[in-house]
Amino acid sequence: MLRNYSNSRTLGDNIRLGTLTAFTAGTINIASLLIFLSFTSNVTGHYAILAAEISKGNWTQVAVVGGWIFLFFFGSFVSNFIVINFNKKSKYFAHAMPIVLEIICLLFVGVYGQFYYQKTLEETEYLVALMLFATGLQNGLTASISNFSVKTTHLTGTTTDLGILVSMFTQKKYRRNGELIGRAKLLMSIMLAYVMGAVFSGLTYYYLEFRVFYVISICLLIVIGYDAYKIHVRHFNTKYRYNRIYRKPNIFAYLYEKIHGAPKKEKKRKLVFED
Repeated sequence: MLRNYSNSRTLGDNIRLGTLTAFTAGTINIASLLIFLSFTSNVTGHYAILAAEISKGNWTQVAVVGGWIFLFFFGSFVSNFIVINFNKKSKYFAHAMPIVLEIICLLFVGVYGQFYYQKTLEETEYLVALMLFATGLQNGLTASISNFSVKTTHLTGTTTDLGILVSMFTQKKYRRNGELIGRAKLLMSIMLAYVMGAVFSGLTYYYLEFRVFYVISICLLIVIGYDAYKIHVRHFNTKYRYNRIYRKPNIFAYLYEKIHGAPKKEKKRKLVFED
């Protein structure tokens, strides 16, 4: 999900990344709505609130909402900054780091909310700001590494794109286009995962309350852990194959044979004229 970059990504990479991160985005959005009465996975509504507060001359609220919008923007900026500056050194590190930062932000919200939250307006504004920064990190990362194919924190563009694709599928020539079919599958999986995350959050919040952010963090850890597992298993198998080809023992081959058993050696067959 995180190892590949831009055009080297497969449809499967994007679907796996899109579904897991969309599920977390839907969970975050409904949790923040129930707790703070504010959406935190997108800033479309906040722009409308910003304009309304400017027209009323409530400059304190203008500063607060403007800060929220900026933090979502800054989260996207930080994600792409990490990706483009560390991508050559380690794609996995560059792509995992924004997710790690998001997990830290969400864990802070969960811990603070569970043990210290006094339901004051100032606390609410700061926690909403932190969650907007976290979702900005996520949206910036998924868009950056997928060449803008995957955006999971809001569904406005996703619904628009899917509507366009469905209208195109009314003609046979487009229904035979594998790229368009793959794009439709990706968008539908993102929409379904987002809704499932929102429903899950709504059903479990009254039992978990702020602990729902721990569940979200676990989902994001799965995103990181999946690629870490793939990278290490691939490295493990490569070392094993190296040993089998060049007959040079190493710890990887030893562990592999302990787990799977040593391969049976085939007896050398003799040719008829050798008897």
